[in-house]
Amino acid sequence: MLQPNLLSDVKTLIAAAKENAIRSVDHYRTLLYWHIGERIFNEEQQGKDRADYGSYLIKYLSKELQPEHGESFSSRNLNWYRQFYKTFPIVNTLRSQLSWSHYRTLLRIENNNKREYYIAETVKNNWSVRQMERQINSQLYERLLMSNDKESVLAVARNEKLPTTPQEIIKDPMILEFLGLRRESAYYEKDLEQAIITHLQDFLLELGNGFSFVARQKRIHLDGDEFYADLVFYNRLLQCFVVFEIKTHKLTHEDLGQLQMYVNYFDRVEKLEHEKPTIGVLLCADKNNAVVKFSLPENNKTIMASQYKLILPTEEQLLNELRKEIENQNNQP
Repeated sequence: MLQPNLLSDVKTLIAAAKENAIRSVDHYRTLLYWHIGERIFNEEQQGKDRADYGSYLIKYLSKELQPEHGESFSSRNLNWYRQFYKTFPIVNTLRSQLSWSHYRTLLRIENNNKREYYIAETVKNNWSVRQMERQINSQLYERLLMSNDKESVLAVARNEKLPTTPQEIIKDPMILEFLGLRRESAYYEKDLEQAIITHLQDFLLELGNGFSFVARQKRIHLDGDEFYADLVFYNRLLQCFVVFEIKTHKLTHEDLGQLQMYVNYFDRVEKLEHEKPTIGVLLCADKNNAVVKFSLPENNKTIMASQYKLILPTEEQLLNELRKEIENQNNQP
């Protein structure tokens, strides 16, 4: 009698083999483009006394190669290959997990630390090109820098250290453009919560490393009174529950008190002995950092507020926020 898992196991093996074959072909294509870029660059150096020699080489190669080998050898693409070599001059540093489409997107990033961060995160999380582009477009690196130093952000990305605080994982602001909600539309907290559940995979991607979904509207019964925590996740890197309370208005100190009660409940009732203290995140439409600071104890490490945005901000907008955050930190006694 045939085993019930036989067919599914064979299908899984076939799919894995196809995926490995595609990855292998794309890796060798990436290496080909790197070597072409190297050859073009080295040839340029031989004629460096001519200002237009590089442009001449590109046009010549494109004219000769494109009719036989197609659009991959257009002048535009040959320029990409040259830039590819100049940006990654050591072939052994290329990651086999990244496709040429990944690298072409990364070439648009001029900052070395920023580019290194996205390479490490893409490899670690197996991001598709679309997922990586979304993280770049939402300025993930800049958002993490708002609450962390550059060395810490890179160390976590490279797996050189595990995150130890919520600030090393939780972004502020969170970019939720994938929910499809319009800023000017009237909506309730339940609408935002439902949109997050509907787009849970995208929300987990926005949350970052190590998150898994636990519960929605978690019922908390306290001596006859009932409360409901909006969303509960677990983070395996921090080894703790992460409770989200959603507010579509500007944060108030009462909101923080409500979230603190939920965190206390999880710490005293749900948390196992080996797990770390629960983290509470107040996801709000707007916030006053001073209200957050003075509503919570000075040694607070488990409650934080994160503002959500329903559209992708420009890099300049986020950099302005980063500058203000740095100034606020410098002005603190």
